[in-house]
Amino acid sequence: MTDSARTLPEGARRRGLAIVLAVVFLDLLGFGIIIPILPFYTRSFPGGTEFVIGLLAASYSAMQFGFAPVLGSLSDRAGRRPVLVLSLSGSVLAWTIFGLADALWLLFASRMLAGAMGGNLSTAQAYVADVTPPERRAAALGYIGAAFGVGFIFGPGIGAILSFDATVAAVAAALPAVVPITKFSLPSFAAAFASLCGVVVAVFFLPESRAPAATDEARTARPSALSQLRAAVAAPGLRELLVAFFLVSFAFSGVQIMFIPYVADVYGYTAAQSALLLTYIGVLAVLTQGVLIGRLTARYGPVALSVAGTALLVGSVGLLPFSKTVGALFPDLSALAPFLTADLLGLLAILTVLPVGNGVLSVTLTALVSQRAGADVQGSAFGITQGAGSLARTVGPPVMGWLYFAVGFWSPFVVGAVLLLPVGALVLRLGRHEPVTDPAPTDPGHIR
Repeated sequence: MTDSARTLPEGARRRGLAIVLAVVFLDLLGFGIIIPILPFYTRSFPGGTEFVIGLLAASYSAMQFGFAPVLGSLSDRAGRRPVLVLSLSGSVLAWTIFGLADALWLLFASRMLAGAMGGNLSTAQAYVADVTPPERRAAALGYIGAAFGVGFIFGPGIGAILSFDATVAAVAAALPAVVPITKFSLPSFAAAFASLCGVVVAVFFLPESRAPAATDEARTARPSALSQLRAAVAAPGLRELLVAFFLVSFAFSGVQIMFIPYVADVYGYTAAQSALLLTYIGVLAVLTQGVLIGRLTARYGPVALSVAGTALLVGSVGLLPFSKTVGALFPDLSALAPFLTADLLGLLAILTVLPVGNGVLSVTLTALVSQRAGADVQGSAFGITQGAGSLARTVGPPVMGWLYFAVGFWSPFVVGAVLLLPVGALVLRLGRHEPVTDPAPTDPGHIR
């Protein structure tokens, strides 16, 4: 803990941890609400192709990548709470603009602002490190990943409900006609409201964990970014993990952003129906990471599980565009319920395997980073590998969007599966390196 955090009573530290987790949840709730409407909203504008959808997603990741270290550094100078309040206030503005947008450039402007403010995750992680002792820090940082995942579970479901025509009509009738209430603007305003709730919680209930006066000495003693990079990359096996993080994030980010256009074009699903599928995926992902992964890792180890997770992910991503063919293997149960068609059952079978594979792979790759990096470069190692993932999430969506638009709906998924193939080989190479540290629990966050 920092010196300033030690002055906080134990009860205040516990309350601060719970409140910052609530702030992260509210922030990701707003992000999740937007996800199911994003492709449909973009397509409603002239020129809103799949490539533009990919660029829109990339703009968010690029700004998040660029501003995360800026917000983190600012929180060292000004304190954690002011930066969280600033970033959440920016998110309120971004999602409000998103809902009022009447041109593509406004969508881009709002998404870029949201991405810049979305870098507040690094500040939340720093807050957690401030208020927890080293022996409890890994578990506490894991709670950040859990809050992230739970927000992403509920967000698409709320987005689905708010995009129903009946919901839009009821809200429009109840409110004065000051702003247009549509199936796109209503979820956007709900996301802004979620961030606004985060602002209120942070302003009135979150205790500051770091005194600004205590930061000058820390900044002076901090090693340069270049020296941290050299020390972290020198760890045996970390170079392979950097490549693995990049490939997985590149392939999976493209799959994520093209999934909704795929089910809209092939199955005719609306934003609400797509959001329900995302909620299903999110629930399975949290169950995998929160229930299964600990038991499986203790029995099989992270290397074997990473290879297995890669195999599951390759198979499910590669089969996704052929889900109707897979559905031919299932009986048509529409007599029991109209929606239980063979096509849907085939899609659900693939979507059951996909989050399990991604959840296993994301956690075990993170565990391997922890094992391969020494205690003095743990933070740098995680920062570098996550930076590789952020870079991939900036490049991946526009490339996959172009493939979808120019080649065919199947191409982003097939290319993603091919890109994932080397990951298993890279992880197997790690078997020749002895880990620097003993296996330890790590942050169960998704590769997003």
